[in-house]
Amino acid sequence: MNADGAASPLAPPEDPPLWRRLATPAGVLAAVAGAFAYVGAVDPNQPGHYPVCPLYALTGLYCPGCGGLRSAHAFVHGDLLGALHDNAAGVAAYFAFAVLWTVWAVRAAGGRPMRLTLGRTPLWVAGSALLLFTVVRNLPVGGLIRP
Repeated sequence: MNADGAASPLAPPEDPPLWRRLATPAGVLAAVAGAFAYVGAVDPNQPGHYPVCPLYALTGLYCPGCGGLRSAHAFVHGDLLGALHDNAAGVAAYFAFAVLWTVWAVRAAGGRPMRLTLGRTPLWVAGSALLLFTVVRNLPVGGLIRP
């Protein structure tokens, strides 16, 4: 502030309060928790609650997301082995989300922005791993990772 009480144009802006910095990460966490709560309450193993995967319905092939709802249901109920069997890539994504969300919340609480910059190599590695997961789960030897 300058002598007449007005904000100085050179003064740095004040950081928003903690609740405002954490509002977006908290909202995202609430949405994800709500989705997991719904899938935990409405069993995807019972027919008629969720739509069938279009790729599986048309071709009989499992996409990388097939078994994801059953995996989330098992995960919510504490059955990690069942969740891994239904969709191992999904379980890896749950843990990756947990780590990234924690980093985001800690950075937001400290007033630092979350910047996630990935080069081409990590994206190619992740895409290749997902493609390999998809191919293997559709082969006769991929019975352990097939939903």
